[in-house]
Amino acid sequence: MDSNFFLIAGPCVVEGEEITLHIAHEINKICNDLDIPFYFKASYKKANRSSLNSFTGIGDEAAMTVLAKVKSEIGVPIVTDIHSEPEAAWAAQVADVLQIPAFLCRQTDLLVAAARTGCVVNIKKGQFMSPEAMRFAVEKVRAAGNEQVLITERGTTFGYTDLVVDFRGIKELKSNGCPVVFDATHSLQQPNQPKGVTGGRPDLIETMAKAAVAVGFDGLFMETHPEPAKALSDGANMLPLNELRPLLEKLIRLRRAL
Repeated sequence: MDSNFFLIAGPCVVEGEEITLHIAHEINKICNDLDIPFYFKASYKKANRSSLNSFTGIGDEAAMTVLAKVKSEIGVPIVTDIHSEPEAAWAAQVADVLQIPAFLCRQTDLLVAAARTGCVVNIKKGQFMSPEAMRFAVEKVRAAGNEQVLITERGTTFGYTDLVVDFRGIKELKSNGCPVVFDATHSLQQPNQPKGVTGGRPDLIETMAKAAVAVGFDGLFMETHPEPAKALSDGANMLPLNELRPLLEKLIRLRRAL
């Protein structure tokens, strides 16, 4: 493999204009230096939260305005989640990739609505789904006339409060004939914690990312933040922004060695 993997990265959610532009600028600089294709990811809202008190966003219009500014000022393609059919066409005015959250990967109308926008559709594999079953989600997008589809592996439920990744699934995911992505941060979540805030194991991000590159994933997904402890969403499993460059450098060397 001569070319690098591609990277989908950014904060979990748009927290404000200044910090979002800062994160996008820093990741873009790193990826330009390392010749890694980069897609900026941030949710304009978070619909799936553990607690009613969890942060969900700064407002849909405000957040999408920030994403549009990232796209125009930094010149990178945008990835954002959608949660219902009406959101698809609206988000597609800014986003280049519409992401289907893992818990919604079986929702036929949502997949079809995303497909009909003409955007790339990134389907996150449900924590409850086998790799083999993801072909049906891919088929729904293609049947709607859109061949631009990605599958993202983000772990499988293990007990009540943990996830595991079965790297044997790469063969089945690749059999769909579309790029496959490994989510090196959400796969390390520890959901359903008693306090209503998802936990995580960010100390294992490098280990999991190395394994993903070694088995042949085409892209990597990582959520990153300058100060994960202060992030308004999913901080427990984020990669500190200052650790991104050295990690990517290691992963590039590993890919080239293969």
